[in-house]
Amino acid sequence: MSIFGKLSFKDQAYKLRENAILDAATSVLGSKGYDLMTMDDVAGAVGISKPSLYKHFKSKEELIGETMIRLVDGAIDQLAQLEPIPSPRGKLEAMLEWALRVRLEGGLPFLPSTSAHVREMLMRNVKYVMRVLKLNGQLEKLVKEAQKNGEIDAALPSDVVLYSYYARTCDPAVDYLQKFSKMSTDEIVKYMLHVAFNGFTK
Repeated sequence: MSIFGKLSFKDQAYKLRENAILDAATSVLGSKGYDLMTMDDVAGAVGISKPSLYKHFKSKEELIGETMIRLVDGAIDQLAQLEPIPSPRGKLEAMLEWALRVRLEGGLPFLPSTSAHVREMLMRNVKYVMRVLKLNGQLEKLVKEAQKNGEIDAALPSDVVLYSYYARTCDPAVDYLQKFSKMSTDEIVKYMLHVAFNGFTK
């Protein structure tokens, strides 16, 4: 039984509206960035009043925190679904492919922002930090396993590999390719994965 099956109609409607708000926040945040995004933007995108929006989220900071928590939760869930892939590098490649597709469809990258203000805001959010630590630990384990079995260069510090991996999810090349090239989403993902794991070699 889904979670909605256990909720009253009123609670289901509340939860559906909350999900719609988070969807809108993701879209507005992706297009305008944190500094330019306003609660009016999000309310307008959902089609509700700003007072109704504040019934769900008391502040822009709280809304962005929950938006990013949902993103990380989605990544953790996706990683769990990749368990049948035997190779740690294969899991990393599949995870990056998923992240790139989410990004190309208007979602957000793993790394929330280059803004120091946003990073500091999220680091104060204990719920978000705990989710990130969980995801980071799972990905770090895959990196070290891939290095141990020779799939990734063991001479590289694992932190260099891991944070370079995260950076691929917010690489501006993805935006430029989507806007200015004639490539399909599948082609962009294919070539970005090649560059991420093989560089510019054949």
